[in-house]
Amino acid sequence: MTPEEVRLDLTAAAEFFVYVGIYAMRPEQAAGTRSHQMTRYLISFDAHAMDHIPGEDMPAVAKAAHEVVEEAMNAGVWVFGGGLENQKASIVATDGTVTDGPYPEAIGGFCVVDVPSREEALKWAAKNAAACRCAQEVRAFMPDPAVGN
Repeated sequence: MTPEEVRLDLTAAAEFFVYVGIYAMRPEQAAGTRSHQMTRYLISFDAHAMDHIPGEDMPAVAKAAHEVVEEAMNAGVWVFGGGLENQKASIVATDGTVTDGPYPEAIGGFCVVDVPSREEALKWAAKNAAACRCAQEVRAFMPDPAVGN
């Protein structure tokens, strides 16, 4: 690959990451990109919250959830999110030792939104709840200017 082809590939990748809401920046860069201070909120649902949904309904649920994500991206509030695989966790100890952990019981999926108020976060959580057909938990991230929160 020529240097020009590499540059074009990297440019395309960067544009894709910005589109899907993944920002590959150092914390000091991210902190400077926010035009005003807003709080980031974690919106999540339990690992088994969607177990009641019949398999044949899942494509419609996925479509509805993706529509909410697209709406949040278009509104400029989407930071990151996704569903978690139903697999064992890897536990990394303070000494670096890695062991198998339990299957996930806490979080089945989540998103992070950057909004001006808790009320606004609750509105996005309501949209997620309707799309995913399950209750959503909303929690604010602690302020940390070093990482752009």
